[in-house]
Amino acid sequence: MTILITGATGTVSSAVLQSLPSTADVRLLVRDRAKAPTGYEVSVGDLDDPATLGQAFAGVDTLWLLTAMGPQAPHASMNAVWAARKAGVRHVVRMSAIGASHDAPTRNGRLHALSDAELQASGLDWTIIRPAFFMQNLFGSVTGTTLYGSTGDGKMGLIDVRDIGEFAAGVLTDPAPHKGKIYTLSGPASISLREAAAEASDVYGEPIAYQPVTPQDAYQAMLAAGLPEWNAAVNVEYGIAYSGGWGDFTTGDFAQVTGHDARSFKEFPKDHAAQLRPTGN
Repeated sequence: MTILITGATGTVSSAVLQSLPSTADVRLLVRDRAKAPTGYEVSVGDLDDPATLGQAFAGVDTLWLLTAMGPQAPHASMNAVWAARKAGVRHVVRMSAIGASHDAPTRNGRLHALSDAELQASGLDWTIIRPAFFMQNLFGSVTGTTLYGSTGDGKMGLIDVRDIGEFAAGVLTDPAPHKGKIYTLSGPASISLREAAAEASDVYGEPIAYQPVTPQDAYQAMLAAGLPEWNAAVNVEYGIAYSGGWGDFTTGDFAQVTGHDARSFKEFPKDHAAQLRPTGN
């Protein structure tokens, strides 16, 4: 069984690759061959250009479909689904977004709802994964001894990307039991970033304060960091939604499928001190 991985150089797909068994027949779709992880069959193509996808999708049984956030995401997803249909792909595992629906409070969630619906109507076997707020989103959010965040005191079922990778890899290697399923993945507890800062303080043995950031300040900071305007604006939409409690829930989907709980937040600062601990020690 050949598995095609899209978004292969990104954070989530990298975690998927790390969780796939070494015996799996894996092919990567990348735009730049030089940036592809080593040790895999590589096809060069671009989901935004359907003319580049034929060879990459030929002979593929299962597709991991991840599209970059942006207004063009439904176009990229549409091209992938069409290429999968033409190539005879049997099963598509799609990375969607938490709360994806036609009335989601973010443009990203509403766009994902369109792509989810298109896949469901495609005639292909499918599985859709909708993860909660990534713990890895906090990289770059600590300055000095302060964690800055735009989610107020809203609680979220934070999930480690490594757990998303494990979950997706399990579905990709044995997709049949997951046909027609939508999974919402969360960590074992719903916590606020203020509580996350307190847990990091316990791990590091020094106080880490939490400083809420206004939507406008968050927007300007993201633009200054080089984020595209559309992405910065949508991240602000997420921050407002989370501040209002939109993400305050957990699900049992991860444990039900994998047989064990997802990582707690306390494990995250232990494992990622180099990216999070302000002292670098």
